[in-house]
Amino acid sequence: MGDGELDEVESRGALQLAANDGLDNLTFVVNCNLQRLDGPVRGNGNIFQELEAFFRGAGWNVIKVIWGREWDDLLARDVDGALVDLMNNTPDGDFQTYKTEDGAFVRENFFGRDPRTAALVADMTDDQIWGLKRGGHDYRKVYAAYKAAMEHKGQPTVILAKTIKGYGLGKSFEGRNATHQMKKLTLENLKGFRDEMRVPISDAVLEENPYQPPYYHPGHDAPEIQYMHERRRELGGYLPERRSKYVDFTLPEAKVYDVAKGGSGTQEVATTMAFVRLLKDLLRAPDFGQRLVPIIPDEARTFGMDAFFPTAKIYNPNGQHYLSVDRDLLLSYKESTAGQILHTGINEAGSVAAFTAIGTAYATQGQPLIPIYVFYSMFGFQRTADSIWAAADQMTRGFLIGATAGRTTLTGEGLQHADGHSPVIAQTNAAVISYDPAYGYEIGHIMRSGIERMYGGNHPDPNVIYYVTVYNEPYVQPAEPENVDVDGIIRGIYNLSRNEHGGTKAQILASGVAVPWAYEAQQLLQDDWGVSADIWSVTSWSELRRDGIAHDEAVFLNPGVNYAKPYVTTKLEGAPGPFLAVSDYTHSVPDMIRQWVPGDYATLGADGFGFSDTRAAARRAFKIDGPSIVVRVLEQLVARGEMDASVPAQAIERYRLHDVTAGTSGSVGGDA
Repeated sequence: MGDGELDEVESRGALQLAANDGLDNLTFVVNCNLQRLDGPVRGNGNIFQELEAFFRGAGWNVIKVIWGREWDDLLARDVDGALVDLMNNTPDGDFQTYKTEDGAFVRENFFGRDPRTAALVADMTDDQIWGLKRGGHDYRKVYAAYKAAMEHKGQPTVILAKTIKGYGLGKSFEGRNATHQMKKLTLENLKGFRDEMRVPISDAVLEENPYQPPYYHPGHDAPEIQYMHERRRELGGYLPERRSKYVDFTLPEAKVYDVAKGGSGTQEVATTMAFVRLLKDLLRAPDFGQRLVPIIPDEARTFGMDAFFPTAKIYNPNGQHYLSVDRDLLLSYKESTAGQILHTGINEAGSVAAFTAIGTAYATQGQPLIPIYVFYSMFGFQRTADSIWAAADQMTRGFLIGATAGRTTLTGEGLQHADGHSPVIAQTNAAVISYDPAYGYEIGHIMRSGIERMYGGNHPDPNVIYYVTVYNEPYVQPAEPENVDVDGIIRGIYNLSRNEHGGTKAQILASGVAVPWAYEAQQLLQDDWGVSADIWSVTSWSELRRDGIAHDEAVFLNPGVNYAKPYVTTKLEGAPGPFLAVSDYTHSVPDMIRQWVPGDYATLGADGFGFSDTRAAARRAFKIDGPSIVVRVLEQLVARGEMDASVPAQAIERYRLHDVTAGTSGSVGGDA
């Protein structure tokens, strides 16, 4: 990587992990050409000293390759250290400038700063001074650095190599700030590069077509070519290979998911805890559980996952050599070399890196592992969407669990935790399958579907990442209904409650924690206004959208061909009355399916930065609670001519809709 790239937080943020794990087979090479795209990395400073201190502080072995062998004689004669002092005190901006000038300039402006250093080069010509190379361009010193790195044990190594940007391309390129934007070499540039690199190509050949200079090949019998062939054979081939074969293993039996189907009886349980209970049984599944890798960024206790500490244990390559402060507790913190949990600390970027490494082990190691990364949903796609994109690009397989989800569900920890839009960001990633389940049995079917898609061997696209949002608000988890529409759960929508009472009809679409408010609204509409509303659980707005887009594209590109209607259209077609959609996210989430809903469609949403109050007050403030659903449905019925125009105003007054203190939708408590 480049010295400028080390300004990226991701480049430095987890260096200590490699040292803590003793990864002496890891070597970083930092190309210190002292330049970014626009200017110097540390014009007034010394990037070598900065990076050396940083890497050493993180526990790395540091090898510096600063000066080429042409400097060795000068350094040997520098008996009083004047040259070394000059090197150490010259800012990087000056070193960059020197390589855009000539030997006379370097003599005057570098060596000439001290009479002692000027005397060291008094007998050298300007050309000889100009020929003093930097270490990164001395192949012998680079080789020596690699050799030392390979032989060093117990620590990872970083090689800091000093170079020149545009080296060998001539004065028009070397060290210039504009080098990155310079795309063409002039004929003179080409000839200069040829001479500098001693490439045996004649002027006549270069002049024949300066824009298509020939490649030079020394001949198939040349020792350089033979060496490269030898290395490629030893390394396994000439092109990178993505392995799709991995060891066989047994997927969990259907009964492993039974815990998700049973519900919680009369106990109020958050969907986070429903997920954790299922994960506990998956971890115990024979020939499968050991392939699950929970990843937790320092929030296990919040999610109720500390119960895994004594059994699954936290991975530490050094084990645990201290007395844990909670060692006498049943759920004490336990580290082990055989640990199954990756506890990455307060480090979402590092967690996604671990997620990627584990989720690609099926290809890189031939060992299928399934990462389950559990995090505050606001701190996932909001902070690390770029890294999740990279994970998808590497065909990572695994589960992202956005816990404490929703804009109004996690109260008391500040608005920076209030997630109202992660499903919107998630649906921009083509490899991410996003779900917002309301109940534990939905989670069970989603998890089973994901595992079987990734490793069942029957799906045409197993390289996916499932994103499942779960909440920390406790409410009664119902048992799985008989003959539940499993296909609907997986594809994104199913009918949850069909109201058999008479009256004007309406359809309420809800997801996640909003489903209980939909039930509240269903009851209010029935009791107070004689409206019979059905409820649909939308487990995935984004999958419904993708299905609709795929349908529209097929119709667009194949005129005259009859295609089945989009899935959401098929499910809702024939359902009487207007459609009203609600979630604990912004309007843009239920708006994803607007164009495929077969009827009058309105949405409610929690737009904005959040609202610091109780759950009920926040939902009233955003107008997404049960009474708000009622009023919006009544307004839709008025617009259709099925309700007297005075009714919505009566409902607003009856429910005190403008009073945030009048909200009652939602429970209190529930850390998980």
